[in-house]
Amino acid sequence: MARKLDENSQGIAYGASAYLLWGCFPLFFALFDGVPAYEILTHRIVWSCVFLALVITLMRRWAPVVQALAHPGRLGRVLGCALLIGLNWGVYIYAVETRHVLQASLGYFLTPLVNVALGMLVLRESMARLQGVAVALAVVGILVQLVLLGTIPWISLILALSFGTYGLLRKQVLLDGLSGLFVETLLLLPLALLALAALAQMELSHFTRDSRTLMLLVASGVVTAIPLLAFAGAARRLRLATLGFLMYINPSMQFLIAVFVFKETVSLVQLASFALIWLALLLYSWSAWQSMQSAKRRTGLES
Repeated sequence: MARKLDENSQGIAYGASAYLLWGCFPLFFALFDGVPAYEILTHRIVWSCVFLALVITLMRRWAPVVQALAHPGRLGRVLGCALLIGLNWGVYIYAVETRHVLQASLGYFLTPLVNVALGMLVLRESMARLQGVAVALAVVGILVQLVLLGTIPWISLILALSFGTYGLLRKQVLLDGLSGLFVETLLLLPLALLALAALAQMELSHFTRDSRTLMLLVASGVVTAIPLLAFAGAARRLRLATLGFLMYINPSMQFLIAVFVFKETVSLVQLASFALIWLALLLYSWSAWQSMQSAKRRTGLES
């Protein structure tokens, strides 16, 4: 039991770190000037792969990678993770470039609901009554947002479904966080290299346009890999529902950046709907804390 509590604490620390870093992503991707989203995406894949290869070399962790690649028939879920995360990256960059950060934040507010649904339907995870109330409040807040948008929020829906499903598949991958993430980016690498070669052939590449753009494109790999490593560590230690509600850190930060930095307009009704979602997070966090305290007391009695 004590080991389980320790793993849970580690998972929460990993998850909070990942979501704080992701929450700052709009500020980073807004630095790219005139570089299309698809080109940034290809560089994210390439430089993430390079950075992770260096980390694995320094840590001498090539054995699980080689073992995984030696059995390509078992890489189905890893390939699914790779395609989902690639889709998520590309749509998110597009959202920042076109100043739809509010819609991106809505997508990441939706993701925990996808996680909870998948946890209950696929993994048969249970939910306490107070947690159910929290989910209901979040659903109301999301529905208000969807109605007020007036159109199908495709950015929000793609971000939520892709990352929610990624979390489910990642939880079922036997590879550790570092090795799994490297294999994911490695599977996407051939497509990324072909895309970059095509851009260079058509003289559309921005990589060598100036030193600032070059450094930003290279840095995109490091910036991408670090929070994903933290998320992978969290996904293997936490229930999907807990992992999902920690994710509210990310869209809350993106919401504030969209309003106060990018000056995107938001109505009072939208603010009210976000308040419902934040209340849901508080209720869920309180319920999770109570459960943890009860588990600690039981552990103390058993010891």
